[in-house]
Amino acid sequence: MHTETDLETMILGPVLPDRACGDCTACCTVLAVDTPDFKKPAETPCTHLGTGGCTIHDIRPRICRTWFCAWRRVATMPDSARPDRSGLLVSLNFVHQPQNCFEGVAINVRVLAGSDAIGNGMAAAILDIMCDQLVPVWFSDGSKKMLMHPENDVARLVLSGDAAPAHLQDEVAAWRERYGVFAADA
Repeated sequence: MHTETDLETMILGPVLPDRACGDCTACCTVLAVDTPDFKKPAETPCTHLGTGGCTIHDIRPRICRTWFCAWRRVATMPDSARPDRSGLLVSLNFVHQPQNCFEGVAINVRVLAGSDAIGNGMAAAILDIMCDQLVPVWFSDGSKKMLMHPENDVARLVLSGDAAPAHLQDEVAAWRERYGVFAADA
């Protein structure tokens, strides 16, 4: 778990001191938690979630004290991107048995139930912000999960091992260098 926390800081940045969860409790319902000291299925409110927030905040499990959504870490995300305001929960995901090299460590942008983040443009704005580095970005609208970054042509070439055309060679090479080690295991 400590390694995942360090990786979150390396990729998303440190927790920003001027941002607080406030009334937002999206992670307390949306996320699955499976740690030695706490387990909760996805899309299920935490048993400790009350009308005023966490009812055991002072003694909450370690995962709840150390995990922060991307809005708490990424300074370029606007205040309106807080999950309860935007209808999007953005996080760094760790998949222990990925189906491909882009799933092991990736940013996930999830549309929350009842959100209009696609229609009002917030999803596109957040994806533009999150797709600016050499980290895979997945988008989930509740019914399916789609790889948004790298683009399809680059992802296909990285996964297949095929030679890249000249205009994509540098980008494909960069992704292969960073994620190629995972391709053999997936």
